[in-house]
Amino acid sequence: MSNLPPLNTDTIWAILHEKIDDVTVNQLVWYYLGYRYDSSAEQWNTSEVAPEWRDEYPQPPDFIDSRPATVKLTRSIPQDNKQILKEKLGFKGYKIGEFGPRQTRRATAANWLCSYLQQTNGNLEGSVDC
Repeated sequence: MSNLPPLNTDTIWAILHEKIDDVTVNQLVWYYLGYRYDSSAEQWNTSEVAPEWRDEYPQPPDFIDSRPATVKLTRSIPQDNKQILKEKLGFKGYKIGEFGPRQTRRATAANWLCSYLQQTNGNLEGSVDC
């Protein structure tokens, strides 16, 4: 996971516009949730993962494929940041007929990452490097 793009608004837009593949979107969320893969032990290190995630997901979930994991991700976004994509980035959403569950789940991941960036930096300027 060392080749992840930096967490910044360009990366968030790339997720929304599907310029970043689903695997990388998952890896970004996993990274910022605290999941680290220990290649020498060939297993996930969850010591930095919050208990509410680690207990339910000892292995990082596929947020694009798993509705329950995405619902949990949505619920973990602070109320003030639920509309952060719209309010801070001006994201208008997807047009009816041009999106499905996959795009909705990518938008949820983007929203969570944007919220994380806001909480970490205090704003959406700059970036957080992986």
